[in-house]
Amino acid sequence: MSVSSVKIDPTARVEDGAVLGEGVEIGPFCTVGANVVLGAGVKLISHVAIAGHTTIGDDSVVYPFAALGFPPQSYHYKGEPSRLLIGRNCIIREHVTMNLGTAGGHMETVVGEGCMFMTASHVAHDCIIGNRVIFANNATIAGHVTVGDNVFIGGLAAVHQFTRIGEGAMVGGMCGVHFDIIPFGLMMEGHPGLRSLNYTGLKRRGLSLVQRRELQTAYRELFYGMGTLAERASRVAERFADNAHVMLIVDFVRSVGKRRLTVPIDAADHVVEPAGV
Repeated sequence: MSVSSVKIDPTARVEDGAVLGEGVEIGPFCTVGANVVLGAGVKLISHVAIAGHTTIGDDSVVYPFAALGFPPQSYHYKGEPSRLLIGRNCIIREHVTMNLGTAGGHMETVVGEGCMFMTASHVAHDCIIGNRVIFANNATIAGHVTVGDNVFIGGLAAVHQFTRIGEGAMVGGMCGVHFDIIPFGLMMEGHPGLRSLNYTGLKRRGLSLVQRRELQTAYRELFYGMGTLAERASRVAERFADNAHVMLIVDFVRSVGKRRLTVPIDAADHVVEPAGV
């Protein structure tokens, strides 16, 4: 690192031991702890506080009053040297909080690349966030939550601990998410179950009309077909074995989670088994 390539405002405090990449900019009144690593081109606008064993990837931007890498909000945390890992090209807006992992989880909280966290959103301990995920204002997830790639979580939504949200899913504003959401699922405020598939998101991913209709057919068979959930998942897997998007849903349903599935409200009587089938 060339010292001359790093810009640190005179009012900022950077502890000895912090690693600053090429072109890092640290604005007024920021604090950076001794175990923090800032990748090349990271910008801390002002009043940003970063603590703990926290790594922020190249070209990420952090806005005022964000607090990253502080101890988790958990009575079980005993000061273990856990980590917070944030990927490249993330945008972290005002008052966002992200906590370290715990010994009771992964010992790390992980955020992928190209994510955007709007004002006052929160990532709790031991969460695993995929790439290109968006949290709208005040969206919050509890500990041990897993969020797949390309997920959108709307403003004021809250996600229960240990919940899984599959790739490409969308959670509308003000939703309370208690159970796992399948890949490409859509949950909207006022609908306690799945509303449908996230068709807007599927179009944006470039899926053709034929591909979207296949996903819709698989969705209806999975949640409204005859037999047990395991039997329906097997039928869908056999019929759509060559469809990677359908198989993402099947694999998600078959995998073992601590929460059961979120299902369409009018299909609740058809799905009585937990996620692991």
